Amino acid sequence: MENAKLRPAILAGQWYRADPKQLRKEVDGYISKAPPLSALSGQVIGLLAPHAGHIYSGPVAGYAYAAVKGHHYDTVAVISPFHAGHPNPLLTIKYDGYTTPLGEIPVDHENLSRLQKQLAALGGPNLTTAAYEREHAIEIELPFLQTALEGDFKLLPLMHASMKLIESEILGKALAETLRGQNALLVASSDLSHFYPEQTANRLDQTILEAVASFDPEKVRQVHQNGRGQACGLSAILTVMYAAGHLGGTTAKILQYATSGAVSGDLQSVVGYGAAVFARS
Repeated sequence: MENAKLRPAILAGQWYRADPKQLRKEVDGYISKAPPLSALSGQVIGLLAPHAGHIYSGPVAGYAYAAVKGHHYDTVAVISPFHAGHPNPLLTIKYDGYTTPLGEIPVDHENLSRLQKQLAALGGPNLTTAAYEREHAIEIELPFLQTALEGDFKLLPLMHASMKLIESEILGKALAETLRGQNALLVASSDLSHFYPEQTANRLDQTILEAVASFDPEKVRQVHQNGRGQACGLSAILTVMYAAGHLGGTTAKILQYATSGAVSGDLQSVVGYGAAVFARS
């Protein structure tokens, strides 16, 4: 791939380490500290992982990626919010690939084309390509994927900008039909509640994580709409849950939870982080 066609690692040296050896060692440390996954039968097809700077959310993200350590996937679909806002509801990138200090990851343009056709057939949102975007929620996951997974993989990057929650169900179905029969992994990149005192954040976050564990996306949506739980990437979580369900998923398990207060020491205004896995028998 030509460098001009690669999205640069804009977070390196800020949100995570820029030195490749230090980055791999740190990320591998987060993954290695997670205990072996137990009480979950079946094949892992989806993850929920947080997307803050590694120093804050890395210890929680490590639990999610430990569930797929040593696994190989041909394609990884990472679904995230688009924090900057955009008039179009669903975005991907124009680049041919992403770069991180750990190497290059090609974008799966073939599956993006298939997805666009599936969305059109289902009456879903159009897939808009965006250049020069600075969204962090996909890039922050990539060093974890590069460290945890065996072999090379292609990336299917999707960013929710102004999507309605109901469109997550359509996108989930379209994504499942696109990836059906393929060796693929789904990743929902999402933090939980933002800037509440620790005790309030714990209550909001545990409520929505309980809904995620039920593997019922409608329950997750209702918890959010009723104000009993929050997630900044709610549409991404719903999309992955719907897609995983259409791909035969039957089980969800919460692996870890913490807040930024565990690192910063500030318990008056925290961000919640959760890790979960979705599997099929």
